[in-house]
Amino acid sequence: MKSTQDYSEQIVTLAEWLQKSKYTTILTGAGMSTESNIPDFRSKDGWWNNIDPRTVATTEALDNHYDLFHEFYSMRTNLLECCLPHRGHHLLAEWEQKGLIQAICTQNVDGFHSAAGSDQVYELHGSINKFRCADCSRIVSREQFLNKERCSQCGGNLRPNVVLFGEMLPEECWSASLSHIHKSDLVIVIGTSLEVYPASQLPQMTEGKTVYINTETNGKNQDFSLIIQDKVGNVLAKVNEIIE
Repeated sequence: MKSTQDYSEQIVTLAEWLQKSKYTTILTGAGMSTESNIPDFRSKDGWWNNIDPRTVATTEALDNHYDLFHEFYSMRTNLLECCLPHRGHHLLAEWEQKGLIQAICTQNVDGFHSAAGSDQVYELHGSINKFRCADCSRIVSREQFLNKERCSQCGGNLRPNVVLFGEMLPEECWSASLSHIHKSDLVIVIGTSLEVYPASQLPQMTEGKTVYINTETNGKNQDFSLIIQDKVGNVLAKVNEIIE
């Protein structure tokens, strides 16, 4: 363990808690991926075509405004072609391999945690890298969706396999995430505003210590045991320097 004199008290505390914890679960949100140059579409600066994406990523838009829905998700799908997991994603994968963390529950749909090498990943809001028919759930290809084809089986519209506003979270994924949270003596929340229910409730469901890491805190997260306001990559890199 390296000397801690060059690190903030919060970073040192997190490093100590991580090393002492017997069961650690990570919960990540959009702020985990913004450092991979993926926009946080929920932020005001990230609004798309002057439209709040929260009005596009809905079952109502899928059913009644499919052209707009398809344009939005085609843009997001194509955007991923130019983006890769950043160092923070890879550090979490390394910590899992070392037994420092046991699971990652994520609100992100980009698949970057798995791409970086993490194994125990639970995608609460689905995956933008998989596609299906909106009506019969037939699995289709990325190309079929981007080409705006209709389902060859029932003629329905195609969609990414993400959880839209107005839909339930995948039951198996939600149950597994709850199980990990309940077992944890340390839960580290990274890059999420905790505004989207029910994932926002997860940090409250542990009896262990809770840590909140984000570039903005806005005074909403005072119930956490530890709050670190900084870029995700910076925090994870500094903690890793201490524990490696």
